[in-house]
Amino acid sequence: DGEGKEEAAQPMHAQTPDSLQGMRACKRCGLIKTFQQFYDIGCENCPFLEMEEDQTRVTDCTSGYYGGITSIIDPNESWMAKWLGLRKALPGCYAMTITGTFPPEIEHVLTERGEKWRCKEDP
Repeated sequence: DGEGKEEAAQPMHAQTPDSLQGMRACKRCGLIKTFQQFYDIGCENCPFLEMEEDQTRVTDCTSGYYGGITSIIDPNESWMAKWLGLRKALPGCYAMTITGTFPPEIEHVLTERGEKWRCKEDP
């Protein structure tokens, strides 16, 4: 039995934006939420980015420059999730494209972890 052990339950879906103002996209997965939502609980798909309660980290790991929004209900069955490379992501609202770059130190951590990211520099 798991006496004395409490593990955080994996959420069934990611938070959806609670406002149309101040929406941002996670630069790695494209999840769209408000700055405050990223600050409050981070990105449900990318907890290793450690955005929770860190304004600088939220600014570094999210972008207000994105194009298009899609809602993904069932990532395993969605052709959009497959096309965007989000088959393992939680259901939620996602950016179609994301403009921006990670600071070099975060990019280094992602590379070491073997993580891919979706943001691109502005051409």
